[in-house]
Amino acid sequence: MKEKIKNILISILQDINEDLENEMLINPTDDTKLFGEGGVLDSLALVSVVTDLEEEIHDEFNKHITLADEKAMSQKSSPFSTVETLTEYIYKLIHE
Repeated sequence: MKEKIKNILISILQDINEDLENEMLINPTDDTKLFGEGGVLDSLALVSVVTDLEEEIHDEFNKHITLADEKAMSQKSSPFSTVETLTEYIYKLIHE
């Protein structure tokens, strides 16, 4: 399931990259920095990724999740840091 989540995220990042044209998003990996220091997404792009992810997760797993909430924002280590951290966070939300 984690691999499927990661593939959804990578596909969304590649779609967003059609507008951003960022070399780091051509072939994102687990270590690709998404948001924050050294991240490839600005706040507007992050919002697009979050909304697309919530929709795709619902379509694929029939599960409603909210990625940008107080729980996510209050964590010591942001779930939006890398592809890997966001994949892990989504996996946990699906299983709650």
